[in-house]
Amino acid sequence: MSQAPEGARTTPLHQTHQALNANLVDFAGWLMPLRYASEAAEHKAVREAAGLFDLSHMGELLVRGAGAASFLDYALVGHLSAVTPGRARYTMITAEHGGVIDDLIVYRLAEDEYLIVANASNSDTVFAALTERASGFDVVLADESSEYALIAVQGPRAVEILAPLTDADLSTIKYYAGYRHTVAGQPVLLARTGYTGEDGFEIFVKPGSDAPAVWDALLKAGEPAGLIPAGLSARDTLRLEAGMPLYGNELSLDRTPYEAGLGRVVKLDKPDDFVGRAALTARADSGPTHTLVGLVGRGRRVPRKGYDVLRDGVSVGTVTSGAPSPSIGKPIAVAYVEAGTDLSSGEFAVDVRGRAEPMDVVRLPFYKRDK
Repeated sequence: MSQAPEGARTTPLHQTHQALNANLVDFAGWLMPLRYASEAAEHKAVREAAGLFDLSHMGELLVRGAGAASFLDYALVGHLSAVTPGRARYTMITAEHGGVIDDLIVYRLAEDEYLIVANASNSDTVFAALTERASGFDVVLADESSEYALIAVQGPRAVEILAPLTDADLSTIKYYAGYRHTVAGQPVLLARTGYTGEDGFEIFVKPGSDAPAVWDALLKAGEPAGLIPAGLSARDTLRLEAGMPLYGNELSLDRTPYEAGLGRVVKLDKPDDFVGRAALTARADSGPTHTLVGLVGRGRRVPRKGYDVLRDGVSVGTVTSGAPSPSIGKPIAVAYVEAGTDLSSGEFAVDVRGRAEPMDVVRLPFYKRDK
């Protein structure tokens, strides 16, 4: 258990985490659970049964009004007007030069209402950018982050655990869909989304003060199925195995979506203009300057962010994320290498504190669940 650093924010589940003896750390200005007991056990639970996460540090930004759809088509790289109510879309907001300001999930709640979920570290920046871009559109923007709590139940037994607690027929909720329902008697936005590579749900609780009741109900219902609370450390290794990018690592203002292998989210065929279109069109035509690749270590030393990637002893790139993989049993990493690097031949390694650790280049993701 940790004391909150001065100025750190706490989620509506803070006392719950303290009661569970969570190891709490400052993350993006929030005091969040890093782990509860064993990060390896938490990771394994999500892969084999289910894990329960507090994600209330994420930002929730509401866009409503007759011009909401056309505004988001202009402000973001995705074609949000094509999303039907009840569905969600993974997308990005970029600067004029094409660099990524943040990656987002956008839920269309109604014809004229969208909920944007931003990363905790970028929520204020995203809201400021949206506000600047809203000029001339018939929209109202609201930062409702402080009004929400966000709980995720992730893993192959998520449906089994959640079903008795909700009025929703979970079999009808598709991946990347979200609808207003109840969970444990509380009104929520129930979404089939996640950041672990497993099936699961994210539960938006408003007001956030209702979150402890929802958390406790899920924990009690899930205990016989093997559900346990899981912290940020397990969430990071889960997303890394699943090949999902992290802002500040794989995504940044210095990279376009094309470098990250996510050019598919940029809808250059949208009928109207959008911020960053010219730069992104040019990058799509010229090709990315770097390529994101997966690396699996042959030894036990772990590549970490910032370490050099070597091909035949020459630096060709940089690790963006690395960790021991509980599922694979070996160190894994993702890295940017220079475009045009021959990945099919040569000896690859990562410079781990002065020693070249042999690596195999693999196709992402490292882990993919059976469906």
